[in-house]
Amino acid sequence: MDFSGCASVKRANATAHHRRETGFNSSSDLDDSSSDLDGISLYSLLEEWALSPPGTNMKMFLIPPVVCLVAGVLIIPTILFVIFSRFSIRQETRYMLLGNALFSDLVYLLFYTLSAALNAARIHLPEKACVLLLFLLAMACCGGLFTAVAIVLDTYIAILFPLRYVVLLPPSRTKKIIVLLWMCSGAFPGIFFLVLSSTHSFVPCVLEMCSVPVIVILALNGTNAVKLCFWLSTLVIFLCLSLIFCCYAILYFKTKQSGIWEGVCSRASVTFLMHNTVLFFHFFPLLALFVESLLCINVVIRLQTGIWVSLTVFNILMILPKVLFPFLYGLRYREISASLKSIVRRKQLRLVSPVPSLS
Repeated sequence: MDFSGCASVKRANATAHHRRETGFNSSSDLDDSSSDLDGISLYSLLEEWALSPPGTNMKMFLIPPVVCLVAGVLIIPTILFVIFSRFSIRQETRYMLLGNALFSDLVYLLFYTLSAALNAARIHLPEKACVLLLFLLAMACCGGLFTAVAIVLDTYIAILFPLRYVVLLPPSRTKKIIVLLWMCSGAFPGIFFLVLSSTHSFVPCVLEMCSVPVIVILALNGTNAVKLCFWLSTLVIFLCLSLIFCCYAILYFKTKQSGIWEGVCSRASVTFLMHNTVLFFHFFPLLALFVESLLCINVVIRLQTGIWVSLTVFNILMILPKVLFPFLYGLRYREISASLKSIVRRKQLRLVSPVPSLS
């Protein structure tokens, strides 16, 4: 399927508009009519679904991003303030990487909630604004993914090479690594966007929707360039997941005989469980999206089912770990939790401090 020709898209849009005028709004009609109307492209069906979706259900999908954004705005800036306001904390590699991961998650929450709100309100963005929004989302997502890999590698080096850790990862080098992570996070989606732009795979008609779940469906049924970008992204994600799994497996077998794993409630066991829980919440949505992509490509599931699955993955499964990460991971650090407790105690003392007597 080729999206480079706007003429066929416009003809399909006219047909879709006529069908909307005659009452074609139900999901069953959308699925049943796809086999009868050979002249209407997949894009026209997707656009029709985007323009006339089930209103109540669409607004329900807006609730998880908004709730997670509110929770993230309450906790993430607080942890970032603790990290950057304490000199001893911000000089450690693990806290610098943690702050970078939290910042990436906060940016993703902000822009994805904005995108979901615009789509729920049926506000169409111009082409350049939509491209910029998608690029920022992709950059924030890559930033979080690459930082997760850096956190695991940092843990790997700290445990297996404790005497050389300070030499290998001093604060100055960590700052350069964070800058490199952001450069890679911008370059990776930037190259894909340039490829799609040069092959005319982005057209204003498609980008007016600016819905990430719908665009994913378009990517799975788009041009070869779009499919190539999608599968390369999937490959990078699974390479990162494989690297993380290998590091944790090596750490477990190398430290198994050291005695730190004795007891279910030992710090090593709890830390390992915490790491795996966070990584599960981060990578399970990507795995679900990959399985859904294979089912869509092989026409195992219907078009509307694929859209609902994509909405569930992006609006719930991919948003949830962004707000769980600071609670499961950030607050577990003793220095951060102790600093937060001291800030809360100071505020309480100010509130209950007695008023000096005038006598």
